[in-house]
Amino acid sequence: MKVQRRQQRRRRLAFTLIEVLLVLAILGVIAAMVVPNILGRQEESYIKVTRQSINGVEQAAKTYRADHDAAWPESISVLVEPEVVNGKQREPYLEKTPVDAWGSPIQYEYQSGELKPRVWSWGPNKQDGGGDDISNTDEQDQNL
Repeated sequence: MKVQRRQQRRRRLAFTLIEVLLVLAILGVIAAMVVPNILGRQEESYIKVTRQSINGVEQAAKTYRADHDAAWPESISVLVEPEVVNGKQREPYLEKTPVDAWGSPIQYEYQSGELKPRVWSWGPNKQDGGGDDISNTDEQDQNL
C-alpha cells in the first residue's frame, strides 16, 4: 500500500514528456515572434544614435562658425582641438572625435561655396557608399 502511494505521489510531482514538449513548443513560438522585432529595433536605434552624433557635429561646426567670422571648420579635428584665444585656452567644441553606433568615426567635409558642411557616417557596412550611409543631407535627417 505504502509503495503504491509513493509511486502515485511521484507521478503527480513529475512532469510528463508531453507537458515538457508542449512548454518548449510554446516558448519556441514566443521566441519566433519576439526575436525578429528585437533585431529590427536594434538597427533602428543604431541609426537614431548615429543621426544624433551627426547632429552634434553639425551643431559644433555652427558654433565654431559663429566664433570665427562665419568660417566653417575645415576638418573635424579643428573641433576636437582646444584653441588659444587672446592668450587663453578655449575648450574644444567637441570632447573627442565622435563615432557612429558601429564604432567608425563620423566623417566631415566642407567645400567652399557650400551652404553647410557634409557630415556623415559610413553606416553598418563601415564603407563609403553602399546605400547605407547616413548623412546630414539626407531627407530623413531634415525631420529630426
